[in-house]
Amino acid sequence: MEQNPKSVRMWIITCLLFILGQAMENDRDFKMCGTWRHGNASRNLKTYLKTGCKEIDISANESTLSIQGSITAKCTQSSSIPLESNPLQNQSHFCVFWEPLLDLMIVEVNGKNHTLCESHGLQETCCTDLSQENQTNPGLYGIVNGSAHGDIIRYDVMEVYRFRGDTINCKERFCDEASQKQSGANMIEEVVMKSNKIGRVDLPCAQSTIIEMKEGFTGLNFTLPAPQTVAPNMIPSVYLPSSLKSQSSSTSKVVCTYYKDKALFQRASSNAVLLDDIVGLSVENEIIKNLPEPVRITFHHSALAPNHSRSCVSWDTRRDNEVTWRYDGCETVKICETETECRCNHLTYFAILVQVEQKATVQHLQTLTFITAVGCAVSLVSCLVLFYWLCKCRVKKTQISLVHRGLVVAIFLLCLFFILTGTLANVGNEIVCKVTGSLLHYALLSTLCWMAMEVFHTFLLIRKVFTSTLPTWIFYLVGFGLPVLLVGILLLIEDIYDVDIYGKRKIVPSDDVNNPYHMCWMLENNKSLLAHYIINVGLLAVVVSSGAVMLFLVVREIHNRPDWKKIHVAFLSIWGLTCLFGTTWGLGFLDYGPMSETILFLFCIVNSLQGFFLMLRHYALERMKKKDRSISDGSSCGSSKQHMLQTHEKS
Repeated sequence: MEQNPKSVRMWIITCLLFILGQAMENDRDFKMCGTWRHGNASRNLKTYLKTGCKEIDISANESTLSIQGSITAKCTQSSSIPLESNPLQNQSHFCVFWEPLLDLMIVEVNGKNHTLCESHGLQETCCTDLSQENQTNPGLYGIVNGSAHGDIIRYDVMEVYRFRGDTINCKERFCDEASQKQSGANMIEEVVMKSNKIGRVDLPCAQSTIIEMKEGFTGLNFTLPAPQTVAPNMIPSVYLPSSLKSQSSSTSKVVCTYYKDKALFQRASSNAVLLDDIVGLSVENEIIKNLPEPVRITFHHSALAPNHSRSCVSWDTRRDNEVTWRYDGCETVKICETETECRCNHLTYFAILVQVEQKATVQHLQTLTFITAVGCAVSLVSCLVLFYWLCKCRVKKTQISLVHRGLVVAIFLLCLFFILTGTLANVGNEIVCKVTGSLLHYALLSTLCWMAMEVFHTFLLIRKVFTSTLPTWIFYLVGFGLPVLLVGILLLIEDIYDVDIYGKRKIVPSDDVNNPYHMCWMLENNKSLLAHYIINVGLLAVVVSSGAVMLFLVVREIHNRPDWKKIHVAFLSIWGLTCLFGTTWGLGFLDYGPMSETILFLFCIVNSLQGFFLMLRHYALERMKKKDRSISDGSSCGSSKQHMLQTHEKS
């Protein structure tokens, strides 16, 4: 069946108009479009607008496109605007946009905008819900393919389209529509920005203030506008830094909005509560992030329970399709029990999230931290004394003495960096904390590696009875070189994948969640946790398991010694080998169940005092060797081949 070429063209035009209507943002209350069929002579846009709420006529003839009627709140307009003419063109596409809340009317002809009514603020009462009335059908000239909100009204040529309006409360209607949409907060900020007003702008659902930043802007501290129902001492305040002003433009506007109603927002999770006050900050036509000086928002709220935490959160609607409150980019500062300051390096929506159920807290954190710090301080001094003793031995270069020295140095570094990590996390910058965290990780890995070397060297002694010719540098390569390689790989991953593995780690105490302990260590993101389980937990499991096996073998070999029957000697031998082989670190795998608190205290006490226990062991064995007449070589830090198993503890 042969199709009419005219009907085919009409169908194509209809499809294009539909696609265009869908592609355009439907953010205006009224949009009437069409194709103006006119003559080749000069043309103009004629307007006659006055206040009221009756009707608006959109008409066209051979030379004039007319917009006239009574639907505006404050705008009165009577003018004739000449339009660009092209003798070869006999039709033009046009659209009429009407935003009653802003009292704004724009006519677009062939892609060029003509503002008939400029916005003078948000209107309380306005004329909207424009519905079509009768149309007049002429002959040759007029409007073809007239549409309202993208829907075709008539395909043929019409001279006049008439629309009648109703008077409503525009602000209430707008807030109702915004509350039903996920992008409602964005809608509010956009319409406030379009109001072309400096100062306070009120809506039933939000209160905004528009601040104009001019040349020489040095920062501003102000209190947000709020409803009269909010007590003055409970209204949030904002500090805008001077870095917020863009250098590329002479002036720029920043919109600060206060939301008392959470209807536009959602809770982050079932175990968290979003406080009522929400603050939105945005700069006109700019995305602000990575500010050198943070924006500061001070929230006032009721006192929180001691086991509830407060966290500053933000929601970037341009990045998230769903409501996702994020913790990154903001620092939470507790000023007092009823006041919290959020210091953020970007602009978006900000709020206080109160954590109800704490799943990642540590009980007795302050006590455990104090015990560990004291133990590490004692171990530091003990390691220095023990290292001096080992270097003072008459036979300084025996392999077992060198292995002992490597372990003592590693434990010394571990205790030193652990003591420093808390202080540097609070006073140092991000780079200092990253370096300290990587050094602490290196010291931990080096300690575990040297414990593994103690196990391996003892295995060589038992199997070959001091006939081992393994070069000493291999022990140092594994003890000090392997940790360098592992930490270097993690730092390389940070640089390549642009992720943070080391940095400031926050540990929350269960008894006072608002005063967390900060340390420079591995962070809690996915890549850091993966590295922790593979490297730290994996190496610890190898050391503990191999150390336990070697402890059993050594104890079985030397339990027939005469001195072994003495209780204090037996305890000293087992305890010394337990610390030497790293099996005390196995307590970390038992931190669960009803005994978890006891295990945690034992873990901190035993491992923080490890340097002290090794020094005590060395001193006691030196005293025992002076009474042991079976030693024939006279060495104060070696042992004979014939009595290796019997005197291994003393070496």
